[in-house]
Amino acid sequence: MSPKKVERFFATLQAANPHPETELVYSNPFELLAAVLLSAQATDVGVNKATGPLFKVASTPAQMLALGEEGLIGYIKTIGLYKTKAKHLIETCRILVERHGGQVPRDREALEALPGVGRKTANVVLNVAFGEPTMAVDTHIFRVSNRTGLAPGKTPLAVELSLLKRVPPAYRVHAHHWVILHGRYVCQARKPRCGACQVADCCDYPDKTTAI
Repeated sequence: MSPKKVERFFATLQAANPHPETELVYSNPFELLAAVLLSAQATDVGVNKATGPLFKVASTPAQMLALGEEGLIGYIKTIGLYKTKAKHLIETCRILVERHGGQVPRDREALEALPGVGRKTANVVLNVAFGEPTMAVDTHIFRVSNRTGLAPGKTPLAVELSLLKRVPPAYRVHAHHWVILHGRYVCQARKPRCGACQVADCCDYPDKTTAI
C-alpha cells in the first residue's frame, strides 16, 4: 500500500469513527489491565460478562488481592485458561501493591515484568490508559496489515514496527483501534466483506469478494 493510500485508508476510517474505543469495559487503568490480561484467547464480550460483577467488588489491585486466587476464579471461570489467568492476575496485583503503590505503571519495561503481561498487553495499556501511540498487534491487526498491504510482516513485532513507520503521526493514537475494528467486522478472516468495505480502493488484496 502506497503512502497516499495509507493516508486515505486512515482518513476514511477516522471519518467513519472519529473516536474509536476498546470494546472492553473498564473504569480505571487497573481494570483495563485486568481485562486485557483476561482477554487472551477470549472474546471481549465474554470478558465483559465476567468482569462486570468482578469489578463491582474488586476495582483496585488491593481489593483483587484480597479476593485471592480461588475467590477470583469464582468470577472468571467462564473465561478460557481461567486458572492460569487467575494466578497471573493475583501475582500482578501483589507486584502492583508492593512495588508500584497500587498504581499501574506508565512504563513498558515495568508492565512487561508483570505476570501474564506481554508486549501486546503492555501496548494496549499504554495506548488506551495513557494515550501513547503504540500498536497492539492482535490477530485482526496482523491479518489486516498483511492482507491489505498496509504493513506486511511475518511476525507481530515486525507488523508493529512497520505500522509505527507507515502510519502517519496524526493517526497513530487511534490506529490500532481502527484496524482491529475493521478486521473484526469487515475484513474478517474467512470471508472478508469487501463489498461493504469503505477502504477497498486502498487495499492490495487480490481476491476481493462481493460479500456485504
